[in-house]
Amino acid sequence: MNKMRKLLLAIVSMVMVLTTLGGLTQIANAQDESYTIGIDGTFAPFTYVDEAGDYKGIDIDIFKAIAEDQNINYTFQQMSFSGALQALEANQIDGMIAGMAITPEREEAFTFADSYYEGGNMFAVRADSDITDLEDLEGMTVAAKTGTKGLQIAEDYQDEYGYDITIFEDSANMYEAVMVGHADATIEVTAVMAFAITTGQVDLKQIGEDVDPSQMGFAINDEANQPLVDRFNAGLANIRANGTYDEILEDYLGDEAIQNQTDAAASGDLLGTSMPALMNGLWTTIWISVVTILISTILGGIAGLMKVSENKLAKGIATGYVYLMRGIPVLVFVFFVYFGVAQWFGVNFSPETAGIAALAINTGAYIAEIIRGGIESIDTGQAEAGRSLGLNKSQTMQKIVLPQAIKNMVPSFINQFIMTLKNTSILSVIGIIELTQSGKIIISRTYQSGNIWLIVGIMYLVLITLLTLLSNFIEKKYLK
Repeated sequence: MNKMRKLLLAIVSMVMVLTTLGGLTQIANAQDESYTIGIDGTFAPFTYVDEAGDYKGIDIDIFKAIAEDQNINYTFQQMSFSGALQALEANQIDGMIAGMAITPEREEAFTFADSYYEGGNMFAVRADSDITDLEDLEGMTVAAKTGTKGLQIAEDYQDEYGYDITIFEDSANMYEAVMVGHADATIEVTAVMAFAITTGQVDLKQIGEDVDPSQMGFAINDEANQPLVDRFNAGLANIRANGTYDEILEDYLGDEAIQNQTDAAASGDLLGTSMPALMNGLWTTIWISVVTILISTILGGIAGLMKVSENKLAKGIATGYVYLMRGIPVLVFVFFVYFGVAQWFGVNFSPETAGIAALAINTGAYIAEIIRGGIESIDTGQAEAGRSLGLNKSQTMQKIVLPQAIKNMVPSFINQFIMTLKNTSILSVIGIIELTQSGKIIISRTYQSGNIWLIVGIMYLVLITLLTLLSNFIEKKYLK
């Protein structure tokens, strides 16, 4: 048991160090007065991630130019469009620039800076489709992206043209749904769709006219960030006046820029260019999984022992905790910890802190049940024998019951750890760029869904296989 105590001490020490480092990082950021700006990195040519892992696009370069002109200290935070909207509403980020159309509904919720671009939306279908106008969409399925102006337009036109709507989180999967036949048409910002078609990245064609052109704007939620809007407006006016703004548009929408993108799409080495980003995502998946497992083991151990205790209060608390966590989907709980806690209590966690906390609390409930089941699997005669030898309840548990129960728990522990590793993919919804999110970002640039998901799947399989082999080794070496 001395070894177990030392292990628990090491785990607690590691958690305390990680928590302290997280707190120091947040303090440092506060002292620097750095703004966190939400972006959707799957929205080329406005926002995307290049092969080197750098943020690129019209929105990115415009904000960078304004930040340089106005001496704004900032960091970009990659999220889905709908996730960034929720983060802005919850004040988890200070501002958002993601090709967001300025609508009356959004103006009621957010404060917008001066518009930096005007664009509408267009419908598109497969290049070989017989659909030529919106009247042909009757009885068809239209794909749209959640939270966008395109979805709003699709809903407004739905009764008139008689189609069904299916909703996706990002543009790449939305396009892919049309190209493989899961949907008949899609609607997207005209410039974004034209860019993807012209560069040969998607085999679609636009139909109809540019629908409901609107202004795109940079948005904030908290009135405390009004100075950021004022500086954005001043910087935007300056880069328009000195020609920087026009140069940025030419860099992404000009003929030479489109040709360069076309050549890159045609000749790119998918595996070679994708692997650095995937390896970074894999490392994020690994370290988040390790920290989550350590914390959840502590929580689960405490809750599991409480469940088998004779103290009714402790047993009731543990039972309620397990019941609650087993009844709430992990995704919902992640959203609650990241967005809900910020709105209700004004506590802003970093995505990593919120993600680890949500997964650890959820996983801890399942580990508690594993521990309870393992302890109860030991014959009661073992405990009685211990007490007949003069051991008290605590000593009997430590010296007789737990050593035997742990051997029974190991297979279930390993299964739960594997589930935790796979559940890290859920954290992409709050902006953590783990392995799955890395795949999404690459697909948004290359539109090679099948190939990228095959690579990502193999990487998960290799990682889980290594974890299984390690667990088998530990079980045979130390627990036989």
